[in-house]
Amino acid sequence: MKYPLILGSLMALLACHVSHSATPPDSFTAVAPTTNTTAAPKKGKKARAPKPPKDKGYGENRAERDKRLLRECRGKPNAGACEGYAN
Repeated sequence: MKYPLILGSLMALLACHVSHSATPPDSFTAVAPTTNTTAAPKKGKKARAPKPPKDKGYGENRAERDKRLLRECRGKPNAGACEGYAN
């Protein structure tokens, strides 16, 4: 009968499988994934320093300029810088 032959083959196949799975070869060993410990931690956003107020300089303001031009342009021709301030 064929049953002992099939049963014998099955047993041999099972024995071979068990013997190989009991001691796996080096290429199949499970290795834990390594983490990169040299990577720098994530940095948060830096707080920006407030901008200093813009220096408007030591020049004259509009009112001071009008007074100066009225004073300087008295009696001069109405042209150039004195346009609108003469007479």
